[in-house]
Amino acid sequence: MRVGRYIAITVGASALLVSGVAPAAAGTLPTSGTAAGAASQAGHDQKQVPLRKVAPKGFAIGVAVAGGGHHLDQEYPDPFKYDEEYRGVLAKHFNSVTPENHLKWDFVHPERNKYRFGPADAIVRFAQQNGQKVRGHTLLWHSQNPDWLTKGKFSRKELRNILKEHITKVVGRYRGKIDQWDVANEIFDDNGKLRTKENIWLKTFGPSIIADAFRWAHQADPKAKLFFNDYGAEGINKRSDAYLKLMKKLRKQGVPVHGFGVQGHLSLNYPFPSDMAKNLKRFSDAGFEVAVTEVDVRIPLNGGDASEGHLKKQADYYRRALEACLSVKRCNSFTLWGTTDKYSWVPVFFPDEGEATIFNDDFSPKPAYFALQETLAKARRR
Repeated sequence: MRVGRYIAITVGASALLVSGVAPAAAGTLPTSGTAAGAASQAGHDQKQVPLRKVAPKGFAIGVAVAGGGHHLDQEYPDPFKYDEEYRGVLAKHFNSVTPENHLKWDFVHPERNKYRFGPADAIVRFAQQNGQKVRGHTLLWHSQNPDWLTKGKFSRKELRNILKEHITKVVGRYRGKIDQWDVANEIFDDNGKLRTKENIWLKTFGPSIIADAFRWAHQADPKAKLFFNDYGAEGINKRSDAYLKLMKKLRKQGVPVHGFGVQGHLSLNYPFPSDMAKNLKRFSDAGFEVAVTEVDVRIPLNGGDASEGHLKKQADYYRRALEACLSVKRCNSFTLWGTTDKYSWVPVFFPDEGEATIFNDDFSPKPAYFALQETLAKARRR
């Protein structure tokens, strides 16, 4: 979603049924002498249980499905379409999926009168076949918009109709199939001010377009839960304050706003947001659903490999983020932004950081995997 202290992004594909197939390489350990390999070897002594199997009843443990977006520029082919082992991991461990880039404007709506729904359709079919929920991402955002939109010469009326048509067509296509939508994404800056310069919609129409977007999405699918979503809002700060204030205001106006998603793009270069649970709770106490939507934890590498200490600290960040969600009444969804490092967006945008996911390239689990497994199991036993 943007380059900086916290970030996010999203992707596309084609599908095959893999009902709960266990990844073939899950038991294969790295042959290198790296700390990641050693940590995986140590963790391999623990029993690897699918995360979705140990999650509390009704709790969504999700993952972003790689493809589209920046993945189009990578040397590997579309992982969801061509990597059967990867699809097996998605099906085995997760009961919720989010198309990483497949429903962003530049991918799904590449030309004024052309939509590209095939890859997102495939992910939705895959989810249905494997008993998974789907989160839709995203409808109104300042980034990853196509040139025809941002460089076009449209009147205010034309631009408004373009947004309404897009939301109506995209949400309507998946009516009853996508449970949650990130309707408005990253609309505030670090100071809690609306992005009126970067966001074409806010720049043209002002704040009123936000309410319109939520109303149009609700009309297209009245049963879908509609969310705001942002990075850097994990703790209590100007950005999260701005969201809470806006959401309360919109609700008083009768706008169908249901929840708030904190992304959770964390880095070991910064402290863990220790007030994350408290922040989520205040949204929950205000009557909104909350979700942790795009979790990964970047490790500073500087050309080397992660140390055992890095991997241990990373696992602690993952555990604490999950615990924060599980401790809040209305937080019922926790989504990882990727499964394996080889398909992660992180190295593309953070050259000196990486190894941000819970699986190594061969899909063997890192300590972070077991931290999530143990935390979910503990919550299930309560």
